[in-house]
Amino acid sequence: MTAGILLIDDHPLFRSGVAQLVRADPELELVGEAGDGATGIALAEQLQPALILIDLNMKQMNGIETLRALKARKLRSRCVMLTVSDDGQDVLEAMRAGADGYLLKDLEPEELSARIKQAVLGQMVIEGSLAGLLTEALNAPPKVDASDLTDREREILGLLADGRSNKEIARVLGIADATVKVHIKHLLRKLNVKSRLEAAVWALQNPHFRQPITG
Repeated sequence: MTAGILLIDDHPLFRSGVAQLVRADPELELVGEAGDGATGIALAEQLQPALILIDLNMKQMNGIETLRALKARKLRSRCVMLTVSDDGQDVLEAMRAGADGYLLKDLEPEELSARIKQAVLGQMVIEGSLAGLLTEALNAPPKVDASDLTDREREILGLLADGRSNKEIARVLGIADATVKVHIKHLLRKLNVKSRLEAAVWALQNPHFRQPITG
């Protein structure tokens, strides 16, 4: 029995090459191709392939968004990213989104075919060169977008950097202790850190996000 493969990639020439590779293997069958994420999701629901190969950098709906949408539909299909990106953060994001593997497009045809069959059998497939990058990404400080911090949260961030306690912050700002705790909770979530100490260190490293106290 052959394993059905669905390919989602917006590069026609690359799709053609992978299609040829899959058709040349008697254990595999190309059941569908899609040039964008939305079409790929529809085909996946219709065809229920054993394995879906997904490009990372696609227009309109990128590979991670496509992957999340496929996983949300609870399909039995396994999903493997097939991309040119060897960035550790991309690998990490794909793994966190539920990818069953992450392969690079510059693999030799024989190696790619072997990895596809491993994925079909239920194995997690990731190139050895990417394993180290994934480890580095897991250990690296998280990327933070602090642009949505409110003025009050920026004030509290500055006071945390100064080593102030919740009571001192409440006194300086003229608000209740409980209100300070709520603001700090929101701060930790937005900064993607787990403790006020981490938030304080982040504030010291990023002083432009600290709001001066006025009034």
